[in-house]
Order: sequence, then C-alpha cells, then structure tokens
Amino acid sequence: MAVLIRDVSEADIAAITAIYAVEVTDFVNTYEYDIPDAAEMQRRMQDIVARGFPYLVAEVDGEVAGYAYANTYRTRVAYQWTVENSVYVDARFQGQRVGTTLLQALIDACTARGYRQMVAVIGEPTNTASIKLHERFGFHLVGVFQGLGRKHGRWLDTVQMQRALGDGADSAPTNE
Repeated sequence: MAVLIRDVSEADIAAITAIYAVEVTDFVNTYEYDIPDAAEMQRRMQDIVARGFPYLVAEVDGEVAGYAYANTYRTRVAYQWTVENSVYVDARFQGQRVGTTLLQALIDACTARGYRQMVAVIGEPTNTASIKLHERFGFHLVGVFQGLGRKHGRWLDTVQMQRALGDGADSAPTNE
C-alpha cells in the first residue's frame, strides 16, 4: 500500500470533516463536543494555511486516509518557533503506516520552515497508539495534566510530549 502525502486542497474538506467527526463523537483525542461542519473545517484549514503552517493529507488509492497539520502552540511572540501538531487517521487506515508517514512529513515541513520545537497534546494517557507514534519520532514526555478537560461524562488527563526540530534550542533561529 502506497501512501501519498500532499498539501491539502479544498476538495479534501468533506473527507477531513468526516474523519474529525468520528474523533469528536466517539473519542477524546479532541476536546470538542460539537462536530464542526464542512464550512468551519474549511475556514480552519484556510486560516492555518494562510499563516504559513503546513497542512498535509495522506492519500491511499485516491482516498483521503488521514491528515496532519501544525499550528500555533501559544500566541505570545516568544513561542513563534514552536508548533503544535495534529494527526488524524481514518479508522479504515489505522495500523497501515499512514500516521507514521504523515508525522514524518509534518516534522520535515516544520523543520524546513525554521521551527525549532514541536509539541504534541494527546487526548489522554490511554491513547497509547499516539504516544508510541510520537515516541518513535523522538518525542519525550513532558508531563501529564490531571483532569484538564471533561468529555463523555468523565475528567480527562492530557499528555504533553515534545521534540526538537533542527537545532532545537542549541542555536538562535535565523529569523529572530
């Protein structure tokens, strides 16, 4: 099975919306309660792309199998070299290296743009697939926030992981 990674397009919004809808309703990988419609997902995608962040799609046999993007970690200016990642894979394609291929491409795209740190905010410690995926790419556990969110009638702990990009904190960024 070949996984093609490419930049997102407007034509991908319906598939992205469907993948994300399952995450909202069935899981705690996102803390949203209400499923955003296609217009909202398109607005979010356009905003991310307009600000120069990578937004990638994994395609398998012509179908959108998953997507990943980087976004602002925090809005204060000192965080401008740090990004937060998001990776979502359609359940039909999980366990087929789609997430691995997406995350590698996202790391490469962020490094090429001069970002120095990448943070993963993972829904909860029981999401071992996401934790193991990030560990394979050199992310290390920074901490677990206890009871940070509440969804599906329960309090959720939130895992934070981090990895350096490029020189990380070993040198000043070129665009300082």
